[in-house]
Amino acid sequence: MTAEEQQKKDEMYMRKALAEAQQALAEGEIPIGAIVVCQDHVIARAHNLTETLHDVTAHAEMQAITSAANELGGKYLKDCTLYVTVEPCVMCAGALGWSQLSRIVYGAADEKRGYQLYAPRALHPKTTIKGGILEEECRQLMQDFFKNKR
Repeated sequence: MTAEEQQKKDEMYMRKALAEAQQALAEGEIPIGAIVVCQDHVIARAHNLTETLHDVTAHAEMQAITSAANELGGKYLKDCTLYVTVEPCVMCAGALGWSQLSRIVYGAADEKRGYQLYAPRALHPKTTIKGGILEEECRQLMQDFFKNKR
């Protein structure tokens, strides 16, 4: 696959993660969405549920990991890609590391709470990372949410 083809595929899947983020927004959650793709099939869709479940660990990535593992019938996601609208936090990066995802693609960086600031080696050593996919759309959704909260 060429770099251009991969970019288009990443953007297509990130739009699906953005749809999940929009759903979170509609439910009064912080608008972060995630999907897990395995062999060009979406096997999990999730968004933040921290308010709904009264659970600080109910981040989009955590929900997506659980859903994907259930779909595959095992705890490792070695041949899967996670698409998430915002860079994972330290907690999520640790869980993603244990899940052994092959690839993580995120939209907007999180300069305040992102894993790269606090735990840049939390992910599995074989996991590849790509950031900045539909970055502006992902960032704007978060900025608008917090602007309206204040």
